[in-house]
Amino acid sequence: MRVVVFDGDLRRRVPGATVWIGQHRFRADRRGVARARLLAPGPAIVRVSAPGYAAGEHRTDFGQSPIFTFRIYQPRLQWTMYGGNPTRTQVHGGITLRPPFRIIWSVANQNLIEFPAVVTDGFAYIATQLGTVREISMRFGTVAWRRELHATMAASLAVWGDKLVVHDMRGHVRILDRSNGRTLWDRNVGSPIESSPVVRDGVDYLGTWDGRVIALDLAHRRLRWSDSFGAKITASVTLAGNTAYLGNYAGRVLALNAQTGRLRWSGAVNGRVYGTAPVSGGRLFVPSSDGDSVTAFSTRGSRLWSLNTGSYVYSSPAAWGGRVIFGSYNGVLYCASAAGGRVLWTVPVGGSISGAPVVVSGVVYAASFGNRTVGVDVRTGRVIFRFPHGEYVPVSGNGGRLLLHGYSRIWAVEPRRR
Repeated sequence: MRVVVFDGDLRRRVPGATVWIGQHRFRADRRGVARARLLAPGPAIVRVSAPGYAAGEHRTDFGQSPIFTFRIYQPRLQWTMYGGNPTRTQVHGGITLRPPFRIIWSVANQNLIEFPAVVTDGFAYIATQLGTVREISMRFGTVAWRRELHATMAASLAVWGDKLVVHDMRGHVRILDRSNGRTLWDRNVGSPIESSPVVRDGVDYLGTWDGRVIALDLAHRRLRWSDSFGAKITASVTLAGNTAYLGNYAGRVLALNAQTGRLRWSGAVNGRVYGTAPVSGGRLFVPSSDGDSVTAFSTRGSRLWSLNTGSYVYSSPAAWGGRVIFGSYNGVLYCASAAGGRVLWTVPVGGSISGAPVVVSGVVYAASFGNRTVGVDVRTGRVIFRFPHGEYVPVSGNGGRLLLHGYSRIWAVEPRRR
């Protein structure tokens, strides 16, 4: 019998992996192949582990085929939450894909996609505005399952182990089985939720329309803590260390103890906060919609600088390489120094920018209401990629393929030269 151990994202074999067939252990050779002799080939549980990869387990029948390809995945190449990480920098540090791209497949989702897919273990999970959740194969673009949740949704999902965490505008926090989309648990917090989930140590942090910040213990299915701050919250919670950050519609910036919910400090910006504030390099970058600006605070609460665009800033900023990048309703993508707020470059994109720009391998992607997406080299401000579709948050993906998001369709792309 042969077990071929394969990196499911990078599409290459994994040498030296440990393979268990039942109680028998084997080692994959330099070509990623583990060879075994079974006295009575038949159904067996196969387990595989390798340094840098998540361990996996599958059932196969060696009586039907003596060769089994086992795909394993590197956690660092997965995109498991909105913003790419708990600090919501809109940056994926492990993916190295850059243009030019070729399209591999596309899938129509029938209605609006405001927030991007999350991706793990060879599958993308995406929710539409009308409450349809799909699991889509990253290899083939086929829909593995589809669930109708019958609730308006304005948030990304989050991957939590073998489950999905889902927030909706009816105030529900749902836990879905990743294998089939079945609802395992449902908690109504009593107010609409636009915050995309961020889960750490089994606790989901979120804000609500009625002004509460909530820590919900998913592992024990109970409320950890809840505090009210009196104004609508649409932003997602940012976690950095033991502090949770977010802003609200009163223009208040909150820094809370993530364990207890106790207020560490609060600040103010000139206008309500719609988008999510990333933390990078000891700074918090807060977008202000009717204040038309992005304001930087130190993570200890000192106001550092503010940059005004003269138009709505709904866009959640991206933070990468000592720079902060954000879009405005004036149709311009801005890149500023994270230290002092000096504008380093601007790029007009042909339409108002509402969704967050996303940085992958030094390229920032921004989509606009002009139904297009651009990719800009963050260091130089040079446009190196254009795509004739786009609307809100433009990109997610994994180590092998990026997903480009339009109004209601997604495209999987990979570099033309590998």
